Amino acid sequence: MPVIAGVDIGNATTEVALAKVEEGKIEFLASSLYQTTGIKGTPQNVKGVLMALGLALEKIGMERKDFSEIDLICINEAAPVIGDVAMETITETIVTESTMIGHNPSTPGGVGIGVGKTWHIKDIDKVPPGEKVILVIPGDWDYEKAAEVINAAFDRGIEVEGAICQKDDGVLIVNRLKKVIPIVDEVASIEKVPLGMLCCVEVAPPGRVIEVLSNPYGVATVFNLSPEETKQVVPITRALIGNRSGVIIKTPAGEVKERRIPAGAIYIDGPRGRIVVNVEDGAEAIMKALADSQPVRDIFGQPGTNVGGMMERVRRTMSNLTGLPVSDVHIKDLLAVDVLVPQRIVGGIAGEFSNEHGVAIAVMVEAQKLPMQRLAEAIREETGVEVVVGGVEAEMAVRGALTTPGTKRPIAILDLGAGSTDASFMKENGDIELIHLAGAGNMVNTIIASELAIEDMELVESIKRYPLCKVESPFHIRHEDGKVSFLDTPLSPNLFGRLALMVTDDLFIPLDLDLPLERVREIRRRAKREVFVTNALRALEKVSPAGNVRLLEYVVLVGGSALDFEIPAMITDTLARFGVVAGKANIRGSEGPRNAVATGLVLAYAEKFLNVKGV
Repeated sequence: MPVIAGVDIGNATTEVALAKVEEGKIEFLASSLYQTTGIKGTPQNVKGVLMALGLALEKIGMERKDFSEIDLICINEAAPVIGDVAMETITETIVTESTMIGHNPSTPGGVGIGVGKTWHIKDIDKVPPGEKVILVIPGDWDYEKAAEVINAAFDRGIEVEGAICQKDDGVLIVNRLKKVIPIVDEVASIEKVPLGMLCCVEVAPPGRVIEVLSNPYGVATVFNLSPEETKQVVPITRALIGNRSGVIIKTPAGEVKERRIPAGAIYIDGPRGRIVVNVEDGAEAIMKALADSQPVRDIFGQPGTNVGGMMERVRRTMSNLTGLPVSDVHIKDLLAVDVLVPQRIVGGIAGEFSNEHGVAIAVMVEAQKLPMQRLAEAIREETGVEVVVGGVEAEMAVRGALTTPGTKRPIAILDLGAGSTDASFMKENGDIELIHLAGAGNMVNTIIASELAIEDMELVESIKRYPLCKVESPFHIRHEDGKVSFLDTPLSPNLFGRLALMVTDDLFIPLDLDLPLERVREIRRRAKREVFVTNALRALEKVSPAGNVRLLEYVVLVGGSALDFEIPAMITDTLARFGVVAGKANIRGSEGPRNAVATGLVLAYAEKFLNVKGV
């Protein structure tokens, strides 16, 4: 009655399937999961393997380190797949002479549009009656004093059309005025606001965004611009799109321009020779060049650029792992996705940001063969158990996936991981086609982090994994699909009125994001579609008969990202249009999409050496 442990060492996790073979039948005893230690396929994996084996033993009532209960350990042919992500910004808004304040404070004062010359509030006594002015209020002015001075100016016939305030006093000032004017506040470098210049201030009502200052022709109307001048203000208006408030000041020497940043080039070597594509041409052009270069022999990045440095870093990491010269390490695939990257406006005076165009690029290099016996020997020394290297990962994954009820050969699987998206197809006769593509869960995280300007990657992972809600009162929340849930116990006061992630029915993670729920949801879902749906189709086209996805009957989703609450539905919906039956695996009818490779290792060994009928 031998006990076999199938061990799948993945990029992010190590999985174990523990089974005993008796009277020609396999009985699975336990499964376990632990974080992979080190890069997949290296001796550093041993610690994670031991922890995963120990957890499986505990589940059957054994001591964690009692490896004598195991007769054989089968590990996968764990060739490392290394991926990395670079971000290239393509455009940049540059402001000189303080021409604009593309500001978006959370609570601007008043509402409407005001046009006039900029005056310092201390000089208001010098303003003649009837003149239209925009007052500049520094931080050393109390809001009550400022309101008193503005009301006195109204009484003198001065047309105060708006104000620019350094402190967060916009609402406090407006509430004390005889008439409502637009006030943009929280302008840190108030001393840089040019005086005596024609200025327009716009504040939109709550829930709305500015319309005049974000429209080139609206700005042309306010400042009486020529067609040539209207063309020059396009970068200003583009930077103000989506803001609740904004200021534009027309200065004689002022300049606003949109600069194209040389983002570098990508060189793709294929059967047609080398194809060069500039990153600034965008993701569509990059992916077209990649498709035109199949099968890819190697990919390089232009030296001295972000993408070039990232590609060389990946090569050197693989070289260190394998002992191969860097020149013998080749990048086989990349995935490019267009993104919007919040960038601080150069020369801005109020911490202005503009959503600039960018491209996220993931690349992957795979070693075809490694001395896996080195890893097997290290595990044998630690456990005292015989260790064998089982079949290639793709074949094992298919064997495991076939234990999902309702599947049969021919079958295709999509392994949705953290670093790569892999696909394999088993024909009726058992032959296997397989492919590994760059871009998976980690790239989704990078896109979300970039577009939401979040540096905490643990928080980004949570935004990817959990649905959103808006806490509208201590006793009820509104879900991202619009439905409302009422609670029996009140929520913490620090959640009131905020966006939150719903981890469980009674566990919430508050988000400090000044964005509507719909915008955060759209960013999350688009990142998943651009990475996983795109890669699912790319991968299946490569392994399908004649490259036609419509010729597939069954596609089974396995891997950690198949547990996501919306990725499987996105892929299933897309493949349904091709007439393909697709869905999450349920390995052995109980494990869900996890444990496919570990289960396949056990089945393959038992079938080959123990005369057990396999799947």
